[in-house]
Amino acid sequence: MESIRYLALGDSYTIGTGLEQEGQNFPSLLATRLTQATGIDVAVVNLGVNGYTTADLIREELPVARASSPEIVSVLIGANDIVQGSDEGSYRRRLQAIYASVGELGLPAGRMLSISIPDFSGLPGAAPFGTAGQLRARVDAFNRIAQTEADSRGFHFADISGLSRERDRGDGWLAADGLHPGPWQHRAIADYLWEIVGGEWARITSP
Repeated sequence: MESIRYLALGDSYTIGTGLEQEGQNFPSLLATRLTQATGIDVAVVNLGVNGYTTADLIREELPVARASSPEIVSVLIGANDIVQGSDEGSYRRRLQAIYASVGELGLPAGRMLSISIPDFSGLPGAAPFGTAGQLRARVDAFNRIAQTEADSRGFHFADISGLSRERDRGDGWLAADGLHPGPWQHRAIADYLWEIVGGEWARITSP
């Protein structure tokens, strides 16, 4: 195997809005961990776009995903559905469509990773979108949906909401906009994701 193709689907969290360098986002860091574990280059196809909802992902990212022939896939989507007032039923239906399309890529279920929506409810930049209590309840509800749908398909599920709620990690934990993760938080996310999928993903190159 000459390289491993990693497809990252999502929104601002996936592309790394607020970071100074693309290599600081969690998909790039996760790819580096996989290269270190296997000795094989990992080509990251990062389709995340700032502001995207599940509907945007279905319309814009899934057609590219179907043509990309990845070996591993991650999905993190939903924060903008919350911000734009989507109800839980609509979110579930669109997420089901996304997961079904990912499943149709023909990969073993263990190579798929669903990642929870980070809890942005208490951040300074979240104030225009509702009260902290309202937002946190919505994030938790949407993440329960994501976990249920991921579990039903045998996908890995990573709950990073606890990490995102930490506030005392110093400079680099939050981006300058007061809303998105900074480089140190992306690194912490990548480390946590690796704990969940690293062992299985590192066996991709095995006969």
